[in-house]
Amino acid sequence: MASSGEESRSGSPGRAGTGTEAAAADAAQLDTAEDFEVLEEEGEEDEDDLSELPPLEDVGRPPAPPREDAHPPEPGAGDAAGDPEEWLDVLGNGLLKKKTLVPGQGVESRPQKGQDVTIRLKATLEDGTVVEEDPALTFTLGDCDVLQALDLCVQLLEMGETALIVSGAKYCYGAQGRSPDVPPNASLSLEVELLAARDAPDLELLSGKEKIQLANRKRERGNFFYQQADYVLAINSYDIALRIVGSSSKVDFSPDEEAELLDVKVKCLNNLAASQLKLDRFKAALKSCNLVLEHQPGNIKALFRKGKVLAQQGEYREAIPILKAALKLEPSNKTIHAELSKLVKKHADQRNVETEMYRKMLGNPSTASTPRKCKDKLPWSIPWKWLFGATAIALGGVALSVVIAARN
Repeated sequence: MASSGEESRSGSPGRAGTGTEAAAADAAQLDTAEDFEVLEEEGEEDEDDLSELPPLEDVGRPPAPPREDAHPPEPGAGDAAGDPEEWLDVLGNGLLKKKTLVPGQGVESRPQKGQDVTIRLKATLEDGTVVEEDPALTFTLGDCDVLQALDLCVQLLEMGETALIVSGAKYCYGAQGRSPDVPPNASLSLEVELLAARDAPDLELLSGKEKIQLANRKRERGNFFYQQADYVLAINSYDIALRIVGSSSKVDFSPDEEAELLDVKVKCLNNLAASQLKLDRFKAALKSCNLVLEHQPGNIKALFRKGKVLAQQGEYREAIPILKAALKLEPSNKTIHAELSKLVKKHADQRNVETEMYRKMLGNPSTASTPRKCKDKLPWSIPWKWLFGATAIALGGVALSVVIAARN
């Protein structure tokens, strides 16, 4: 299980700064506009809020434009760097490199994905400024609990090995950075020593409190990725949290623990739906919203996002009553009011378009009152028996004429 150090560094990077606790309290109120994400309009700023998260505009810094120098420092720069040939280009793109400083106990001692590993970490900027130090940082390898640079490289370390990792911003804190100490698009040098690796705890044997804490850490990591606009990794973290919550248990939980686990599940599903919406995965987002509503039919965020999913698919007729249900639960919410008004207008426009299309397909209705021409002509729908009778009479007349002619 991850340590408290992991929760403070990997669970909430990008959220450091003054006033975040007050902002989080404000965001918990559902009558604030930031609690809902309105349908994107061209030129409109896109905002979304997750459960118990401050408004996005108050978190860290806005994305900065890419910098040409946003690459890891060149191997060979600095006291710890040596011959460039000794560096391992981990991904082959030059953005993530590893060099052994102190050899370990052999390749067979490398940790495996899914294990809990403990490392000593020292992270510095290119100018040598230390931005993070932890003598015993513990995390689950492969779960994206920490910086991607660490998650990718620690699995290459041997037990007892000390290595220097240089990473571009892409595998650290990205374009947003981490306020206040890591600037946007900052490369990092990470000195890492692998101290221990052990199998992760059996989920079936976790107490209710332990399971809640572990699931919440994964959820918070998903929130961090959401803030970084990395929705794929956010979905991954929420899925892991949901697997933890839904895992079977050999331990009895108290009613309060059961209720808290359900609360974590609902938050993960709501945030999962928000992430899926960002990636236009409408079917998956609709499923996530419906799972929330199965447990909490009056969950306003789930109702709002379900309405948004349907609206983005053009299903205005289905979306409008769902948003009306949300508005009934929170009549003072201005965002729902605005969204509902927009959908009603779009639905009306859609109906006008459909009406015009049908009119063109069916032709000008005024032609229906025009008198029919050639009324003396027989209609085409003459019954078959009439036609057969007339034919028989005609043939009979011909036969009679032949007989009379023969007698004469």
